[in-house]
Amino acid sequence: MTTRLTTIGFDADDTLWQNERFFRLTQDRFAELLSDYAPSDHLAERLLQAERRNIGHYGYGVKGFVLSMIETAIEVTDQRVPAKVISELLAAGQDMLAYPIELLPHVQDAIAALAPDYRLVVITKGDLLDQERKLAQSGLGDLFHAVEIVSDKTPEVYSRIFDRHGHGAEQALMVGNSLRSDVIPPIVAGGYGVHVPQGDEWAMEHAEPPLDHPRFRRLPDLSHLPDLVRWLDGA
Repeated sequence: MTTRLTTIGFDADDTLWQNERFFRLTQDRFAELLSDYAPSDHLAERLLQAERRNIGHYGYGVKGFVLSMIETAIEVTDQRVPAKVISELLAAGQDMLAYPIELLPHVQDAIAALAPDYRLVVITKGDLLDQERKLAQSGLGDLFHAVEIVSDKTPEVYSRIFDRHGHGAEQALMVGNSLRSDVIPPIVAGGYGVHVPQGDEWAMEHAEPPLDHPRFRRLPDLSHLPDLVRWLDGA
């Protein structure tokens, strides 16, 4: 007997709209500003180390990224980083918080096709104000049943969300670009995990795909999602 789907969760950044590209552009600017002190590959490694250390303090999102850049700049310059560089890093972070929202291909049509028949929930990490701004500017807000902005994405978090906005993880499906955050944890919780790759992947989100798991799927883009959902749902 087919278990009917009731709830579909969507990651936000790099699933609904562009995001990682802006982090890459800012990191390139960071490397340029500090090019007199260290090569770009060394700066990238040191920045990633700082981000790993700081996730527990600052969480995910632009603000934590900017603070990690500043921390790295202080470290690689032996505390001699010019105030002008710090000022430019802060300005770069402010620019990131003001970038216009650019929906990824097929997002609008896929969500509009699924909204009448399923509970759609945005499940995203990051800064509360920034994610709320993005959703408001996206024009998609009215199509979602709920928005959950969480500090981390674990199987327990998905279980609670899918219990709250449906009939549990077994009747839920999660869509996202990150195997580590959007696909594997909901599968562990008992749901479906649908991977939609989107260009560059943040190193901290890397994981191996669970190719042999019966509840894992991969799609090239969101145009295929409505048909997949209805096939899984037996409709």
